Amino acid sequence: MEDSTPGRTLEVLLVFLRLGLTSFGGPVAHLAYFREAFVERRGWLSERAYADLVALCQFLPGPASSQVGMALGLQRAGFRGMFAAWAAFTLPSAVLLVAAAQGVALAGDLSEAGWVSGLKAAAVAVVAHAVLGMARAHAPDPRRATIAATGMILVLLIPHPAVQVGVIVLAGLAGLLLLPDDESPAGVEDAFTVRIRRRVAVAALTGFGLLLVGLPALAAALAGTVAGPAATLVDLFYRAGALVFGGGHVVLPLLQGETVGTGLVDQEVFLAGYGAAQAVPGPLFTVSSFLGASATSGPSGVLGATIALLAIFLPAGLLVVGTLPFWEALRGAPRVRRALRGVNAGVVGLLAAALYTPVFTAGVLDPGTGALVVAVAGFVALSAWRAPAWAVVLAAGLLGWAVL
Repeated sequence: MEDSTPGRTLEVLLVFLRLGLTSFGGPVAHLAYFREAFVERRGWLSERAYADLVALCQFLPGPASSQVGMALGLQRAGFRGMFAAWAAFTLPSAVLLVAAAQGVALAGDLSEAGWVSGLKAAAVAVVAHAVLGMARAHAPDPRRATIAATGMILVLLIPHPAVQVGVIVLAGLAGLLLLPDDESPAGVEDAFTVRIRRRVAVAALTGFGLLLVGLPALAAALAGTVAGPAATLVDLFYRAGALVFGGGHVVLPLLQGETVGTGLVDQEVFLAGYGAAQAVPGPLFTVSSFLGASATSGPSGVLGATIALLAIFLPAGLLVVGTLPFWEALRGAPRVRRALRGVNAGVVGLLAAALYTPVFTAGVLDPGTGALVVAVAGFVALSAWRAPAWAVVLAAGLLGWAVL
Protein backbone atom coordinates (compact mmCIF):
# COMPACT_ATOMS: atom_id res chain seq x y z
CA MET A 1 0.00 0.00 0.00
CA GLU A 2 0.94 3.66 -0.32
CA ASP A 3 2.21 5.56 2.71
CA SER A 4 -0.48 5.38 5.39
CA THR A 5 1.21 7.43 8.12
CA PRO A 6 -1.05 9.32 10.54
CA GLY A 7 0.05 12.61 8.98
CA ARG A 8 -1.21 11.63 5.57
CA THR A 9 -4.41 10.18 6.99
CA LEU A 10 -5.08 13.45 8.82
CA GLU A 11 -4.36 15.36 5.62
CA VAL A 12 -6.93 13.28 3.76
CA LEU A 13 -9.45 13.68 6.59
CA LEU A 14 -9.17 17.47 6.68
CA VAL A 15 -9.32 17.96 2.92
CA PHE A 16 -12.36 15.74 2.53
CA LEU A 17 -14.07 17.23 5.57
CA ARG A 18 -13.92 20.64 3.93
CA LEU A 19 -15.35 19.12 0.76
CA GLY A 20 -18.04 17.29 2.74
CA LEU A 21 -19.14 20.59 4.28
CA THR A 22 -19.14 22.63 1.06
CA SER A 23 -19.71 20.31 -1.93
CA PHE A 24 -23.26 21.11 -2.95
CA GLY A 25 -24.77 20.31 -6.33
CA GLY A 26 -24.71 16.54 -6.78
CA PRO A 27 -22.18 14.04 -8.15
CA VAL A 28 -21.12 15.97 -11.25
CA ALA A 29 -20.37 19.02 -9.13
CA HIS A 30 -18.53 16.83 -6.61
CA LEU A 31 -16.22 15.55 -9.33
CA ALA A 32 -15.47 19.14 -10.33
CA TYR A 33 -14.66 20.00 -6.71
CA PHE A 34 -12.35 16.96 -6.53
CA ARG A 35 -10.55 17.95 -9.71
CA GLU A 36 -9.85 21.43 -8.43
CA ALA A 37 -8.71 20.17 -5.03
CA PHE A 38 -6.55 17.21 -6.04
CA VAL A 39 -5.43 17.79 -9.64
CA GLU A 40 -5.06 21.55 -9.86
CA ARG A 41 -4.33 22.66 -6.30
CA ARG A 42 -2.46 19.73 -4.74
CA GLY A 43 -1.22 17.74 -7.73
CA TRP A 44 -1.98 14.36 -6.18
CA LEU A 45 -2.54 12.94 -9.68
CA SER A 46 -2.51 14.02 -13.31
CA GLU A 47 -5.46 15.24 -15.34
CA ARG A 48 -5.60 12.04 -17.40
CA ALA A 49 -5.25 9.77 -14.36
CA TYR A 50 -8.15 11.58 -12.75
CA ALA A 51 -10.27 11.22 -15.89
CA ASP A 52 -9.56 7.49 -16.03
CA LEU A 53 -10.44 7.08 -12.37
CA VAL A 54 -13.74 8.89 -12.93
CA ALA A 55 -14.44 6.65 -15.93
CA LEU A 56 -13.90 3.52 -13.83
CA CYS A 57 -16.15 4.74 -11.02
CA GLN A 58 -18.89 5.71 -13.46
CA PHE A 59 -18.77 2.19 -14.85
CA LEU A 60 -19.15 0.62 -11.41
CA PRO A 61 -22.48 0.49 -9.58
CA GLY A 62 -22.84 2.81 -6.63
CA PRO A 63 -22.11 6.48 -5.89
CA ALA A 64 -19.45 7.50 -8.40
CA SER A 65 -18.23 10.63 -6.62
CA SER A 66 -17.89 8.77 -3.31
CA GLN A 67 -15.97 5.98 -5.04
CA VAL A 68 -13.61 8.53 -6.60
CA GLY A 69 -13.07 10.00 -3.14
CA MET A 70 -12.42 6.57 -1.63
CA ALA A 71 -9.88 5.80 -4.35
CA LEU A 72 -8.09 9.12 -3.83
CA GLY A 73 -7.88 8.50 -0.10
CA LEU A 74 -6.67 4.95 -0.74
CA GLN A 75 -3.91 6.12 -3.04
CA ARG A 76 -2.79 8.87 -0.68
CA ALA A 77 -2.87 7.11 2.70
CA GLY A 78 -3.83 3.47 2.31
CA PHE A 79 -6.94 1.91 3.79
CA ARG A 80 -7.02 4.39 6.67
CA GLY A 81 -7.00 7.18 4.12
CA MET A 82 -9.81 5.51 2.21
CA PHE A 83 -11.98 5.35 5.33
CA ALA A 84 -11.06 8.90 6.31
CA ALA A 85 -12.04 10.21 2.87
CA TRP A 86 -15.39 8.43 2.96
CA ALA A 87 -16.25 9.43 6.53
CA ALA A 88 -15.26 13.08 6.15
CA PHE A 89 -17.12 13.49 2.87
CA THR A 90 -20.23 11.57 3.94
CA LEU A 91 -20.94 12.16 7.62
CA PRO A 92 -21.74 15.91 7.50
CA SER A 93 -24.73 15.38 5.22
CA ALA A 94 -25.74 12.17 7.00
CA VAL A 95 -25.90 13.95 10.36
CA LEU A 96 -27.97 16.77 8.85
CA LEU A 97 -30.37 14.30 7.25
CA VAL A 98 -30.87 12.34 10.47
CA ALA A 99 -31.76 15.63 12.16
CA ALA A 100 -34.15 16.39 9.29
CA ALA A 101 -35.77 12.97 9.70
CA GLN A 102 -36.40 13.68 13.37
CA GLY A 103 -38.02 16.95 12.39
CA VAL A 104 -40.24 15.22 9.85
CA ALA A 105 -41.25 12.64 12.48
CA LEU A 106 -42.34 15.41 14.85
CA ALA A 107 -44.32 17.16 12.10
CA GLY A 108 -46.86 14.33 11.87
CA ASP A 109 -48.97 14.03 8.70
CA LEU A 110 -47.02 15.61 5.85
CA SER A 111 -49.42 14.92 3.01
CA GLU A 112 -50.80 18.48 3.02
CA ALA A 113 -47.66 20.35 4.11
CA GLY A 114 -46.80 23.12 1.69
CA TRP A 115 -43.07 22.94 2.35
CA VAL A 116 -43.10 19.25 1.38
CA SER A 117 -44.79 20.16 -1.92
CA GLY A 118 -42.07 22.74 -2.44
CA LEU A 119 -39.33 20.16 -1.87
CA LYS A 120 -41.03 17.77 -4.30
CA ALA A 121 -41.14 20.50 -6.94
CA ALA A 122 -37.48 21.33 -6.30
CA ALA A 123 -36.58 17.68 -6.86
CA VAL A 124 -38.19 17.94 -10.32
CA ALA A 125 -36.02 20.96 -11.17
CA VAL A 126 -32.80 19.41 -9.88
CA VAL A 127 -33.26 16.07 -11.64
CA ALA A 128 -34.33 17.78 -14.90
CA HIS A 129 -31.19 19.88 -14.78
CA ALA A 130 -29.09 16.76 -14.18
CA VAL A 131 -30.73 14.95 -17.11
CA LEU A 132 -29.98 17.85 -19.43
CA GLY A 133 -26.36 18.08 -18.35
CA MET A 134 -25.73 14.36 -18.61
CA ALA A 135 -27.43 14.14 -22.00
CA ARG A 136 -25.14 16.83 -23.38
CA ALA A 137 -22.07 15.04 -22.06
CA HIS A 138 -22.95 11.38 -22.64
CA ALA A 139 -25.57 11.28 -25.41
CA PRO A 140 -24.50 14.03 -27.83
CA ASP A 141 -24.70 12.00 -31.06
CA PRO A 142 -27.46 9.94 -32.71
CA ARG A 143 -26.19 6.52 -31.62
CA ARG A 144 -25.74 7.37 -27.96
CA ALA A 145 -28.98 9.34 -27.90
CA THR A 146 -30.73 6.23 -29.22
CA ILE A 147 -29.13 4.09 -26.51
CA ALA A 148 -30.34 6.58 -23.88
CA ALA A 149 -33.87 6.76 -25.28
CA THR A 150 -34.13 2.97 -25.50
CA GLY A 151 -33.04 2.62 -21.89
CA MET A 152 -35.61 5.16 -20.76
CA ILE A 153 -38.41 3.41 -22.65
CA LEU A 154 -37.52 -0.02 -21.24
CA VAL A 155 -37.44 1.24 -17.66
CA LEU A 156 -40.77 3.05 -18.04
CA LEU A 157 -42.47 0.07 -19.69
CA ILE A 158 -41.09 -2.46 -17.19
CA PRO A 159 -40.68 -0.65 -13.85
CA HIS A 160 -38.59 -3.21 -11.99
CA PRO A 161 -35.14 -2.73 -10.41
CA ALA A 162 -33.74 -5.71 -12.33
CA VAL A 163 -34.57 -3.96 -15.60
CA GLN A 164 -32.22 -1.12 -14.63
CA VAL A 165 -29.33 -3.56 -14.42
CA GLY A 166 -30.37 -5.09 -17.75
CA VAL A 167 -30.41 -1.66 -19.37
CA ILE A 168 -26.85 -1.00 -18.21
CA VAL A 169 -25.67 -4.35 -19.60
CA LEU A 170 -27.43 -3.78 -22.93
CA ALA A 171 -26.10 -0.23 -23.14
CA GLY A 172 -22.55 -1.47 -22.63
CA LEU A 173 -23.05 -4.13 -25.29
CA ALA A 174 -24.50 -1.55 -27.69
CA GLY A 175 -21.53 0.73 -27.06
CA LEU A 176 -19.14 -2.12 -27.74
CA LEU A 177 -20.81 -3.04 -31.03
CA LEU A 178 -22.00 0.31 -32.37
CA LEU A 179 -19.74 3.11 -31.18
CA PRO A 180 -16.42 4.09 -32.78
CA ASP A 181 -13.14 3.85 -30.93
CA ASP A 182 -12.04 6.61 -28.59
CA GLU A 183 -9.66 8.89 -30.48
CA SER A 184 -7.54 9.71 -27.42
CA PRO A 185 -6.32 6.51 -25.72
CA ALA A 186 -4.69 6.81 -22.31
CA GLY A 187 -0.95 7.00 -21.85
CA VAL A 188 0.99 4.79 -19.47
CA GLU A 189 2.56 7.79 -17.75
CA ASP A 190 -0.84 8.97 -16.52
CA ALA A 191 -1.94 5.76 -14.83
CA PHE A 192 -3.81 5.83 -11.54
CA THR A 193 -2.19 3.09 -9.50
CA VAL A 194 -2.51 1.87 -5.93
CA ARG A 195 -0.54 -0.87 -4.20
CA ILE A 196 -3.16 -3.46 -3.44
CA ARG A 197 -2.25 -7.12 -3.56
CA ARG A 198 -4.24 -9.16 -6.04
CA ARG A 199 -5.45 -11.56 -3.37
CA VAL A 200 -6.87 -8.62 -1.37
CA ALA A 201 -8.66 -7.38 -4.46
CA VAL A 202 -10.06 -10.83 -5.20
CA ALA A 203 -11.21 -11.17 -1.59
CA ALA A 204 -13.02 -7.82 -1.84
CA LEU A 205 -14.80 -8.82 -5.05
CA THR A 206 -15.68 -12.20 -3.57
CA GLY A 207 -17.09 -10.53 -0.48
CA PHE A 208 -19.13 -8.18 -2.65
CA GLY A 209 -20.72 -11.11 -4.48
CA LEU A 210 -21.27 -13.26 -1.42
CA LEU A 211 -23.03 -10.44 0.43
CA LEU A 212 -25.20 -9.67 -2.58
CA VAL A 213 -26.34 -13.29 -2.76
CA GLY A 214 -26.24 -14.16 0.92
CA LEU A 215 -27.93 -11.18 2.57
CA PRO A 216 -31.41 -11.89 1.11
CA ALA A 217 -31.14 -15.49 2.31
CA LEU A 218 -29.97 -14.34 5.74
CA ALA A 219 -32.83 -11.83 6.00
CA ALA A 220 -35.33 -14.55 5.08
CA ALA A 221 -33.83 -16.98 7.58
CA LEU A 222 -34.01 -14.41 10.38
CA ALA A 223 -37.55 -13.28 9.56
CA GLY A 224 -39.70 -13.39 12.68
CA THR A 225 -36.72 -13.15 15.03
CA VAL A 226 -35.42 -10.15 16.95
CA ALA A 227 -32.61 -9.71 14.42
CA GLY A 228 -34.93 -10.03 11.42
CA PRO A 229 -35.79 -6.32 10.88
CA ALA A 230 -32.13 -5.28 11.12
CA ALA A 231 -31.09 -7.99 8.62
CA THR A 232 -33.82 -6.85 6.25
CA LEU A 233 -32.61 -3.26 6.49
CA VAL A 234 -29.02 -4.28 5.74
CA ASP A 235 -30.14 -6.38 2.77
CA LEU A 236 -32.33 -3.61 1.35
CA PHE A 237 -29.69 -0.89 1.41
CA TYR A 238 -26.78 -3.15 0.44
CA ARG A 239 -28.65 -4.19 -2.71
CA ALA A 240 -29.41 -0.55 -3.48
CA GLY A 241 -25.74 0.32 -3.28
CA ALA A 242 -24.67 -2.78 -5.21
CA LEU A 243 -27.09 -2.71 -8.14
CA VAL A 244 -27.61 0.94 -9.03
CA PHE A 245 -25.56 2.58 -11.77
CA GLY A 246 -25.50 6.33 -12.29
CA GLY A 247 -25.29 7.73 -8.78
CA GLY A 248 -27.74 9.24 -6.34
CA HIS A 249 -30.47 10.29 -8.74
CA VAL A 250 -30.79 6.83 -10.23
CA VAL A 251 -30.99 5.12 -6.82
CA LEU A 252 -34.25 6.99 -6.23
CA PRO A 253 -36.66 4.60 -8.00
CA LEU A 254 -35.06 1.54 -6.42
CA LEU A 255 -35.17 2.99 -2.93
CA GLN A 256 -38.70 4.22 -3.52
CA GLY A 257 -39.86 0.73 -4.44
CA GLU A 258 -37.97 -0.96 -1.61
CA THR A 259 -38.99 1.46 1.15
CA VAL A 260 -42.35 2.95 0.17
CA GLY A 261 -43.45 -0.20 -1.64
CA THR A 262 -42.80 -2.34 1.43
CA GLY A 263 -44.29 0.15 3.88
CA LEU A 264 -40.96 0.95 5.51
CA VAL A 265 -41.58 4.70 5.03
CA ASP A 266 -44.51 6.74 3.72
CA GLN A 267 -44.40 8.24 0.23
CA GLU A 268 -44.53 11.80 1.61
CA VAL A 269 -41.67 11.10 3.99
CA PHE A 270 -39.62 9.54 1.19
CA LEU A 271 -39.98 12.55 -1.09
CA ALA A 272 -39.32 14.94 1.77
CA GLY A 273 -36.09 13.04 2.42
CA TYR A 274 -35.08 13.23 -1.22
CA GLY A 275 -35.74 16.95 -1.23
CA ALA A 276 -33.79 17.41 1.99
CA ALA A 277 -30.86 15.49 0.48
CA GLN A 278 -30.68 18.14 -2.26
CA ALA A 279 -30.24 20.87 0.34
CA VAL A 280 -27.20 19.40 2.09
CA PRO A 281 -23.63 18.95 0.83
CA GLY A 282 -22.07 15.60 0.08
CA PRO A 283 -23.29 12.48 -1.72
CA LEU A 284 -26.97 11.95 -2.44
CA PHE A 285 -26.66 8.35 -1.21
CA THR A 286 -26.81 9.78 2.31
CA VAL A 287 -30.59 9.93 1.77
CA SER A 288 -30.26 6.38 3.13
CA SER A 289 -29.60 7.82 6.59
CA PHE A 290 -32.86 9.78 6.40
CA LEU A 291 -34.79 6.68 5.34
CA GLY A 292 -33.18 4.46 7.97
CA ALA A 293 -33.95 7.02 10.66
CA SER A 294 -37.57 7.28 9.42
CA ALA A 295 -38.25 3.52 9.27
CA THR A 296 -41.68 2.59 10.60
CA SER A 297 -40.60 -0.94 11.58
CA GLY A 298 -37.40 -2.40 12.92
CA PRO A 299 -34.38 -0.22 13.72
CA SER A 300 -35.01 3.50 13.26
CA GLY A 301 -33.56 6.75 14.55
CA VAL A 302 -29.77 6.91 14.83
CA LEU A 303 -29.40 3.10 14.78
CA GLY A 304 -31.50 2.70 11.64
CA ALA A 305 -29.65 5.57 9.98
CA THR A 306 -26.27 4.03 10.80
CA ILE A 307 -27.24 0.61 9.48
CA ALA A 308 -28.67 2.05 6.25
CA LEU A 309 -25.69 4.36 5.67
CA LEU A 310 -23.02 1.70 6.19
CA ALA A 311 -24.94 -0.89 4.15
CA ILE A 312 -25.47 1.34 1.10
CA PHE A 313 -21.82 2.46 0.93
CA LEU A 314 -20.20 -0.92 1.70
CA PRO A 315 -20.53 -2.23 -1.90
CA ALA A 316 -18.82 0.92 -3.19
CA GLY A 317 -15.83 0.37 -0.94
CA LEU A 318 -15.52 -3.31 -1.82
CA LEU A 319 -15.68 -2.55 -5.54
CA VAL A 320 -13.04 0.18 -5.33
CA VAL A 321 -10.62 -2.14 -3.55
CA GLY A 322 -11.49 -5.04 -5.84
CA THR A 323 -11.23 -3.31 -9.21
CA LEU A 324 -8.40 -0.79 -8.97
CA PRO A 325 -5.57 -3.36 -9.30
CA PHE A 326 -7.10 -4.68 -12.54
CA TRP A 327 -8.11 -1.34 -14.03
CA GLU A 328 -4.65 -0.50 -15.31
CA ALA A 329 -4.63 -3.56 -17.56
CA LEU A 330 -8.03 -2.68 -19.01
CA ARG A 331 -8.11 1.10 -19.17
CA GLY A 332 -6.42 1.44 -22.55
CA ALA A 333 -8.42 -1.25 -24.33
CA PRO A 334 -10.58 0.25 -27.11
CA ARG A 335 -13.37 -2.23 -26.45
CA VAL A 336 -13.59 -1.24 -22.80
CA ARG A 337 -13.80 2.43 -23.71
CA ARG A 338 -16.56 1.81 -26.26
CA ALA A 339 -18.57 -0.17 -23.72
CA LEU A 340 -18.06 2.53 -21.10
CA ARG A 341 -19.42 5.22 -23.40
CA GLY A 342 -22.46 3.06 -24.07
CA VAL A 343 -23.00 2.60 -20.33
CA ASN A 344 -22.85 6.35 -19.78
CA ALA A 345 -25.53 6.85 -22.43
CA GLY A 346 -27.67 4.18 -20.77
CA VAL A 347 -27.36 6.02 -17.46
CA VAL A 348 -28.86 9.10 -19.12
CA GLY A 349 -31.90 6.99 -20.03
CA LEU A 350 -32.27 5.71 -16.47
CA LEU A 351 -32.10 9.21 -15.11
CA ALA A 352 -34.67 10.45 -17.62
CA ALA A 353 -37.04 7.67 -16.59
CA ALA A 354 -36.59 8.59 -12.93
CA LEU A 355 -37.35 12.19 -13.81
CA TYR A 356 -40.78 11.20 -15.08
CA THR A 357 -41.68 8.74 -12.35
CA PRO A 358 -41.70 9.11 -9.44
CA VAL A 359 -40.15 12.58 -9.40
CA PHE A 360 -42.39 14.45 -11.88
CA THR A 361 -45.58 12.51 -11.22
CA ALA A 362 -45.35 13.00 -7.45
CA GLY A 363 -43.70 16.42 -7.48
CA VAL A 364 -45.86 18.24 -10.04
CA LEU A 365 -48.88 16.24 -11.16
CA ASP A 366 -50.17 15.54 -7.63
CA PRO A 367 -49.80 19.03 -6.07
CA GLY A 368 -50.93 20.83 -9.23
CA THR A 369 -50.19 24.14 -10.96
CA GLY A 370 -48.47 25.87 -8.07
CA ALA A 371 -45.89 23.09 -7.81
CA LEU A 372 -45.29 23.28 -11.57
CA VAL A 373 -44.54 26.99 -11.25
CA VAL A 374 -42.04 26.28 -8.47
CA ALA A 375 -40.41 23.50 -10.51
CA VAL A 376 -40.06 25.68 -13.62
CA ALA A 377 -38.65 28.57 -11.59
CA GLY A 378 -36.19 26.22 -9.93
CA PHE A 379 -35.06 24.81 -13.27
CA VAL A 380 -34.47 28.31 -14.67
CA ALA A 381 -32.54 29.27 -11.56
CA LEU A 382 -30.31 26.21 -11.92
CA SER A 383 -29.75 26.27 -15.68
CA ALA A 384 -29.81 29.96 -16.58
CA TRP A 385 -28.80 31.72 -13.37
CA ARG A 386 -26.36 29.00 -12.22
CA ALA A 387 -27.89 28.99 -8.75
CA PRO A 388 -26.59 26.20 -6.48
CA ALA A 389 -28.95 23.29 -5.99
CA TRP A 390 -29.05 23.73 -2.22
CA ALA A 391 -30.24 27.34 -2.59
CA VAL A 392 -32.96 26.34 -5.05
CA VAL A 393 -34.20 23.58 -2.73
CA LEU A 394 -34.27 25.84 0.31
CA ALA A 395 -36.07 28.57 -1.62
CA ALA A 396 -38.59 26.07 -2.97
CA GLY A 397 -39.28 24.71 0.51
CA LEU A 398 -39.84 28.23 1.86
CA LEU A 399 -42.01 29.16 -1.12
CA GLY A 400 -44.05 25.98 -0.73
CA TRP A 401 -44.52 26.72 2.98
CA ALA A 402 -45.74 30.22 2.15
CA VAL A 403 -48.03 29.67 -0.84
CA LEU A 404 -48.69 25.98 -1.56
